[in-house]
Amino acid sequence: MIIFQLIQKFQLRGAEMFAAQLSQHLEASGNQVFLVSLFPGTVELPFSGVKISLNRPIDKRFFDYQGWKELSELIAKHNPDVIQCNAGDTLKFAVLSKKIFKWKQPIVARNASMVSLYINNPITKAINHWLYRNVDFVISVSENSKKDLNTIFPETIAKSTVIPVGIDPHECKAVVWRGGADAQKHIIHVGGFSFEKNHEGLLSIFKKFVEKRPNVHLHLLGEGPKRAAIEQLAVNLKLNDKMTFYGWVSNPMDYICKADVLVLPSIIEGLPGVILEAMISKKPVVAYNVGGISEVVQLGVTGYLVEKNEESNFAEALEKAIYQDNEKLIQNAYDLVSQKYNNIIIAQQFDRIYHQLKR
Repeated sequence: MIIFQLIQKFQLRGAEMFAAQLSQHLEASGNQVFLVSLFPGTVELPFSGVKISLNRPIDKRFFDYQGWKELSELIAKHNPDVIQCNAGDTLKFAVLSKKIFKWKQPIVARNASMVSLYINNPITKAINHWLYRNVDFVISVSENSKKDLNTIFPETIAKSTVIPVGIDPHECKAVVWRGGADAQKHIIHVGGFSFEKNHEGLLSIFKKFVEKRPNVHLHLLGEGPKRAAIEQLAVNLKLNDKMTFYGWVSNPMDYICKADVLVLPSIIEGLPGVILEAMISKKPVVAYNVGGISEVVQLGVTGYLVEKNEESNFAEALEKAIYQDNEKLIQNAYDLVSQKYNNIIIAQQFDRIYHQLKR
């Protein structure tokens, strides 16, 4: 099969990383994949096949006739069997291109979050109703994400399934901490500086924690619009000497392997791959119970699950994750990810859906 994977841009974000890894495995199984980005980006994603950037101006993301035309011309040239959209912008872009230029290939939408938490005004909801009526299939990353989507957009019920995010096996390489070299314990958070990731809450939790356990260091991997504000908050809370901001790194799993625990106090999530990366690296996870996280982080079995915004309980769970014996919990988590969330298995599930839709 010939498959188009549409991404927002070449960037180190979960949706793009997963699309690249999925594309690599789909090619390994005999398909031809084109990784097509809408907007300019320069990051090298882990995909050795054909990468195409339309380089469309991001300020035209809501109306881009020329971009829609260019996508239709690419489709006419390469005649793919299926088009997969890996973010909201790509879904809108593909549906409008198809409606205007009348190409026939089926569109698959990948739902990686909880849409009801983003779509909260009537106009946006009406637009998305129209978009989802014009896709052929929807693949959600978790049962909770699927249920959420089906509830707000009932037209997706008959054409939905769940295929979780997966990860590739990774041999950890030695890295050096950029700060906190003298700390006894190291906490890591990986994620963009956006409101969903709740860095303000993370710093509040960390402040509670260091009052009891001062010899720890927090490593923040990621970039985003809220980074400067969070750096200033760290100064205001007098935590800046116990925290290091890395920006985006190309090898986050190497740092996860070096840490003592991964934390994820997000207030919105689908099924974040970083949790799976920690589990396969045999590191304990502490996370809020949002989105599909409870489908992998089972309290006391595979990790520490805390109800959203319960910061004191999160700090207590962090204490247990770092200072208790978690050998059995860590092994349970590793076994779960190895057996269910391997990208080779995940790619086979996507491949089956594509073949069902092939015309």
